[in-house]
Amino acid sequence: YRPSDKAPEVSPLPMLQGGPQAGRVTFGTFNNPAKLSPATVACWSRLLLALPGSRLLLGSQVLTDPLFRSRLRRRFERLGVPRRQLDLRAGVGDHRQHLLRYHEIDIGLDPFPYAGTTTTCESLWMGVPVLTLAGDRHAARVGASILRRLDLDELAAADEADFLARGAALAGDPGRLAALRAGLRRRFLASPLADAR
Repeated sequence: YRPSDKAPEVSPLPMLQGGPQAGRVTFGTFNNPAKLSPATVACWSRLLLALPGSRLLLGSQVLTDPLFRSRLRRRFERLGVPRRQLDLRAGVGDHRQHLLRYHEIDIGLDPFPYAGTTTTCESLWMGVPVLTLAGDRHAARVGASILRRLDLDELAAADEADFLARGAALAGDPGRLAALRAGLRRRFLASPLADAR
């Protein structure tokens, strides 16, 4: 992965800053919403419902379409997720502006069974740890493979129950999240993931 030379610095952990989300975890992803399988939406909904103060920030260019945005919102609402826990954002044209959105996310979520790759690297580069579910084939194990290169196997869940448990535990440990965030870019640079050449 070759990070953008326009990437902003890593921000402090959002949940430890002021504002409406102070003390509350923000999960998020900028993966293509086509990857949000029914199983992914159901699992993430259970995580949000287990943490009523949490929110999920989803960003994508396709969310500029009001109909698509409405349909995606309904998928979560049908599973009991209140509107206040969803933050759906249209993509931005400028890459730096896009990367600045990571300043609002405490924990990245990786979709399954088709995991992220570039988006996962981008998230980690911006200091946002990514929780993934390790599946049984290449497309479902990319997240786990990336995390292994960073010695972060603890962020790769074995199944949905494990994913929910790890997500809740991480959300409840801002000290761990802040330490991860502060060291992720350095860790990434020291890993084979940064050896683009």
